[in-house]
Amino acid sequence: MNERAALSLVGGLVDHAGDDAAVVDGTVVTTDMLHDRTDFPAGTTRYTAGWRAVGASLSDVAATGAEATGAVAVYAAPDFEESELREFLQGATDVCEAVGAEYVGGDLDTHQEFTVATTALGRTDDPVGRSGAEPGDRLCVSGALGRSGAALRLFEAGETDRANELFRFEPRVAAGLALAEHATAMMDSSDGLARSCHQLAEASEVGLALDGDAVPVDSAVHDVAADEATVRELAWYFGEDFELVCTVPEHAVEDARADCPVALSVVGEVTDGDDGDPAVSIDGEALPDRGFTHGE
Repeated sequence: MNERAALSLVGGLVDHAGDDAAVVDGTVVTTDMLHDRTDFPAGTTRYTAGWRAVGASLSDVAATGAEATGAVAVYAAPDFEESELREFLQGATDVCEAVGAEYVGGDLDTHQEFTVATTALGRTDDPVGRSGAEPGDRLCVSGALGRSGAALRLFEAGETDRANELFRFEPRVAAGLALAEHATAMMDSSDGLARSCHQLAEASEVGLALDGDAVPVDSAVHDVAADEATVRELAWYFGEDFELVCTVPEHAVEDARADCPVALSVVGEVTDGDDGDPAVSIDGEALPDRGFTHGE
């Protein structure tokens, strides 16, 4: 059973499963686990690991349109090296401070592989989920895509300083708070743009039609990509960029752009999804449901 099948099972057994984070009486809570083998390429510093691991959970808080309040982490490794642990804690603290939250500790454990489990908390009285998109809404993306894919190429090339810099993304908490005033549906792009669009379309029971030329691509992608096919692969499918993907009524797009503290690109629109065209398409062709998935 891969991750998607497991998530489907969980969704059938646990109420409220399926969005980026759970919301209980206004408290937002989300948890993630990252492993050395699958999530931290060779050359990833412990500082970057702390920043990225905690940032991934803070991104889920951002996707609900909530204020981020705090985070904790479980740090597990074959042994405890003082310098590595200090760096990890500094990274975790710094990413929290970047979004106005507080890193408040966690737990230590031994494990055969460096592994991090993180939990982030937030607060909102009106969370944004994935299921509110309506035909005619515009599909929007914050920032630019492909940053993590470019970082992986740089790690592989031994350019670890630049790669670590790209891996330390800023969770879009401020953008999520601003977009919550306008968005009908929202999630983060941790699984990639293509897969996120399929997940949002499925949750909202709509279709999505994207314009490939409108998809914002991080400049680092062009530094590592040999051709346009590679650009599309890194920007559309790779994932782990932690940008926000949201739907906004057409009349509210300009206000959303004005309020959002980072660039907000319109990349498509919401359709009925029942007229014989692909449920999720880009440039008139079906957009494959492909992206980052644990267990594949």
